[in-house]
Amino acid sequence: MKKIGLALVMITITTISLAQTKIANKFGKGYYNVIAEDSSYSLKLAARFQTLYLGEWDIDGDDGIQEGTSNFLIRRARLKFGGYVFNPKVVYKMEFGLSNRDMSGASPETKNAPRYILDAVMKWNFAGNFVLWAGQTKLPGNRERVISSANLQFVDRSLVNSKFNIDRDMGVQLRHHIVFGKSFMIREMFALSQGEGRNITAQNLGGYEYTGRLEILPMGKFASKGDYVGGDIKREEKPKLSLAVTYDYNDRAVRKQGNIKGFMYNDEGYYQTSVSTIFADMMFKWNGVSIMAEYANKKAVDPIAKNSDDTETGDILYVGQGLNVQLGYLLKSNWEIAGRYTTIMPETFIGNAYSQYTLGVSRYVVGHKLKVQGDVSYNTFDGSNDSGLMTRLQIDMHF
Repeated sequence: MKKIGLALVMITITTISLAQTKIANKFGKGYYNVIAEDSSYSLKLAARFQTLYLGEWDIDGDDGIQEGTSNFLIRRARLKFGGYVFNPKVVYKMEFGLSNRDMSGASPETKNAPRYILDAVMKWNFAGNFVLWAGQTKLPGNRERVISSANLQFVDRSLVNSKFNIDRDMGVQLRHHIVFGKSFMIREMFALSQGEGRNITAQNLGGYEYTGRLEILPMGKFASKGDYVGGDIKREEKPKLSLAVTYDYNDRAVRKQGNIKGFMYNDEGYYQTSVSTIFADMMFKWNGVSIMAEYANKKAVDPIAKNSDDTETGDILYVGQGLNVQLGYLLKSNWEIAGRYTTIMPETFIGNAYSQYTLGVSRYVVGHKLKVQGDVSYNTFDGSNDSGLMTRLQIDMHF
């Protein structure tokens, strides 16, 4: 593991020292950019990390706040590479995760090796507004998941994302957009992927995964791709709105959340069940105000894993519904106040519904490139007088 990390660092240093370079010389305005003398390729380099404090307390309905837990950790540490090869219509992206959280999830299906690779994808604009993607990257799922963790409005994503998202996978995607009139835009995205998530080295363990997403931007494009950035950092001068829906079908999925979390086993090997997920989401921004909302609904043919004799194995695929709504306002001083409401409604055989109320404060020193974020969350559980409290504080640097 140390050798691989050292190799990544050495490659970066060697590339910088040997290549002809053009440098974006102001923090927050660009990558370290390497361009070949004959312009046949380019390489952009970026790095970032997040330092997080986390504190959690249970609140007993009768006895009040109980003794809590706390933790300091490097939540994420990433190296990112990108650019074009041969001509600007063929671009690539590579992203490596170096923190323990980034690499977690080793299993026999990944040969029990650290999962360094987050993204390794090539994108070819082969005709007009059509772009073909090939490799490993995020599927076109819920908006909050596709938003980079460097550009979030809160310290981290919501519970809806953690329970229902479809994450990264290996395969191909076809993307297209069309503009009507001066600004009305429609985007279509289709993906065919393996269905087991990222960094799998085993053969295809079930069927494939099929994803389709449609986005409508009736008021035109957001500034600086702001429909996939938390908060109205660019202070949109005119109202901007994006509406989207995603449908995902994972044929004979073998993991506890479709293509993420642990694998499900039975006496015949892997337990397989087909999973369908629907997402509906929106983003609105105007003059410092931002509103984002998401709904998720995940179903499976038979989410309770069983052996060949119909006895239950104890593994369950997480199914149910979730709703997340968040509202923020960015002050002219670049302080932002935001609130978020999240509710999770699993199927009854999994557990009771629960909700989370979050108040967040962010100070954007250099936009999302350098920021300090803190939030406080209060959790409630249906059918119980007990509740929970969580506080987080995070520093994020991205260059």
